[in-house]
Amino acid sequence: MADSLFQMSRSGLLRTSVNSSSLQPTLSRSLRNVHNVSALSETLMDPDDSNRGRSRMDVLFPQFFDILQAHNNESETFEVLLSLSMACKKVVEELQLEIERGMGGEQGAAHRRASISWLKQEIDTWRLLHGIYFDRILLQTDNQADFEMQEGPALGGSEKMVISQLYAINSTLREYQLVVDWLEACYDRTDAENLLHCHDRMMAWENTLFQLENLQGAAFGKKHEIVKSLDPDAPVREKLSLHALDEEDNMRLGRAIFGAIRRGRIDDALKLCKHYGQTWKAAILEGWRLHEDPNYEMGGSLVNEKLPIEGNPRRDVWKRCAWRVADSKSYDEFTRATAGVFAGHLSSLKALLHNNWHDLLWAHIKVQIDIRVESEIRECCTKRYQDMPEDYWNGKMTLEQIFDELNVAKDVSVKDFAKGQLGIIQRHLILDTCGELLQHMVRWLETDASKLSSHQLRFMAHIVLFLRQIGRVENEKHAEKIIAFYVESLLARGDALLIAYYAAALSNRLQVKLYSQFLEKVEQKRARELAIDAALQAGLDLEQITRLTVENIRNTQHPLGEFGAPHAGEISAPDQFKISALEWLIFLPEQRSELLWQACAMMRIYLASNKIECMRKTFLMVPSDVVTSLAGTFGSLDNLPPREECSLKEYLCYKVYLAGVDSFIEWNRRHQNPPQKPTSIAAITSQDNFTERLVSEQKEQNYRNELERWEQKVKEQAKQTTEALYNILLFPEKGWLVDPFISKEPENAAQLNWENRLLQMEKLRSLCLPEVTMLLHEVMSKSGDLVGCVRLADEISSEHRQLYKVYTKHKMAELLAKIADTSLELLNTKQDPWGYSFTA
Repeated sequence: MADSLFQMSRSGLLRTSVNSSSLQPTLSRSLRNVHNVSALSETLMDPDDSNRGRSRMDVLFPQFFDILQAHNNESETFEVLLSLSMACKKVVEELQLEIERGMGGEQGAAHRRASISWLKQEIDTWRLLHGIYFDRILLQTDNQADFEMQEGPALGGSEKMVISQLYAINSTLREYQLVVDWLEACYDRTDAENLLHCHDRMMAWENTLFQLENLQGAAFGKKHEIVKSLDPDAPVREKLSLHALDEEDNMRLGRAIFGAIRRGRIDDALKLCKHYGQTWKAAILEGWRLHEDPNYEMGGSLVNEKLPIEGNPRRDVWKRCAWRVADSKSYDEFTRATAGVFAGHLSSLKALLHNNWHDLLWAHIKVQIDIRVESEIRECCTKRYQDMPEDYWNGKMTLEQIFDELNVAKDVSVKDFAKGQLGIIQRHLILDTCGELLQHMVRWLETDASKLSSHQLRFMAHIVLFLRQIGRVENEKHAEKIIAFYVESLLARGDALLIAYYAAALSNRLQVKLYSQFLEKVEQKRARELAIDAALQAGLDLEQITRLTVENIRNTQHPLGEFGAPHAGEISAPDQFKISALEWLIFLPEQRSELLWQACAMMRIYLASNKIECMRKTFLMVPSDVVTSLAGTFGSLDNLPPREECSLKEYLCYKVYLAGVDSFIEWNRRHQNPPQKPTSIAAITSQDNFTERLVSEQKEQNYRNELERWEQKVKEQAKQTTEALYNILLFPEKGWLVDPFISKEPENAAQLNWENRLLQMEKLRSLCLPEVTMLLHEVMSKSGDLVGCVRLADEISSEHRQLYKVYTKHKMAELLAKIADTSLELLNTKQDPWGYSFTA
């Protein structure tokens, strides 16, 4: 029905929010130029030209996040939609300003116009969501209790009262009107207001009047026959035309009147009619108004004051006449369509609005409202009405039938929009079939997500978030998939706050997976701290996320760079990146056990690859207070769980190993760098003068002192190195890299690859312990501790530690050969092969 009735009967609905003067400009858009959303996608995704306004649109990502953060209460759900549309409106205004300034040239302007078209349609969709679900969620719930016992409007009331009650009770009719209001608010034909010449009030058909009064002097009087009289029905009755200029003005006025009606501004249409002297058209446009006599309703309580009667008491006669006008071929298409709007004549509207999906939807729903209102009036009002044609009543359709008809429209642009993304989204929102809408969205993502721009993903994700908040999500897996695609698009932007916030809307499995993917690409320490803070603020499962991040980085295989493997003692960039990944586990003190576990796993790989520098750098990533921290977390070291107990011992084994290796390297450096003997000492002769001999003797004395200090330091270093290497061989409990006794394996042993870890440790024992033994033999041999070299055999063959089991036959033969050589040296020093002196 028309606006005045609707405003009166539905205060507080869509019109109060969407049609307000402050929001009306945000709903304007042009639908003729955009029919293919995929073309928009290509425009929005094209990154080649930096001066295409993309940065203006990209501010919507943080702005949408800020809006959701600022309105996090359930009571503010619908305020969020208005704020989202306002954010898009501001971007549209900025893009339009850039176009006016000529930024980016013609190509930049074209891309900006495409972005504006998309944003205007997005704004319209947010407004549709707000209006229609505000009624569905709040008003229908509030009114249900008031009208659940009421079957319909009361009999015998005025037309206006009957329809007011009908709108209050019938939620379906109210939704129809909501959609009509939305379509009228979205209508943007900017040329409609510029159709007519701008001048003062004028007389209707003045050129025809002038020609009739001055037939002899008329410019077109002899060649063009015009009407003989000037009453409004003359052109139809006489089947003659007006003056050519008046015909043109008539056509312009008809187009402007219908444009005003299409925008829902009937009062503007009335003003146009009066302004251009066609008051009879203004009177005709008043004929649809519902009748009500307040004097009759008040029962004569105010006898001395007569109130004005509202509406048309012979509205039924007017409506039948309007139907005949709309159905007649004698009138122009705008006159027929204008009458068809108020008479429920769909054919006249379709003939004019055949090439636009929204226009056709408006025409269909407008007719459906008219039929339902007319049917209610004739059922509830007691007066006798003129019958409407049978075709009028046969035009009743459901929303599903309307959309099905639009899907098979003859016009290609209508059909394309109906089957496009925006058409499908708006259709299912109107039908409240949110489950099917999510299925379509998932299908778009699974079919070809690469064609969807990040802004389209943003749009769909926020629709899903809204539907989830109001309880309209039927399949949570579909909702999660859509939001997950949006989070993946945000990964490239690198904004930790946004990624964490939207990832928190996903299940634990997905949020861990996606946020860990983001963390894998963050390298700077400050950026990592911000990412951790964002995850904590969003309530993500940070412990699982950081663990998965470190594991993914640790297990990544990096090919050699263009310069090949790094030199000995250097750390390659991939290894440096892997080691620095352990930093993710340092931020939270409660993750010390996980840090220890991951560091040990990394050190096993580096030790097996003989990357001692990498192993040392990894070891240094573990804070020195790790033992104290674990004791504080679990009460004492005696209460450690199996995994923590085993990883702590493994960590101490690596600590001892690195200490032994470092000590050997220091001993080897000292041993191979004795003080250099001065060359002048050997060349001194008796013939040299006293000064030269004195200098030479001084150098010789300094050399002897240096040599003595060197020998002492080498001896002390050898002793320290021997002790450090023995600490490896004779590691307490069950031995080096052997887990302590645990009553059972950890509960998540399979997830921890426990068996693989034990195999790795066994392999490392077989690699490292024989090498440590050989280093120990070398130190003792070069230090003159031949007895200690021979006694190595006792340690290896001891059944207490069973070190001989880690030896292969080749390694054992090599060690025995070294010990045999040492025994020969002992025999040469008059001792037995075990280093004992011979006795008589």
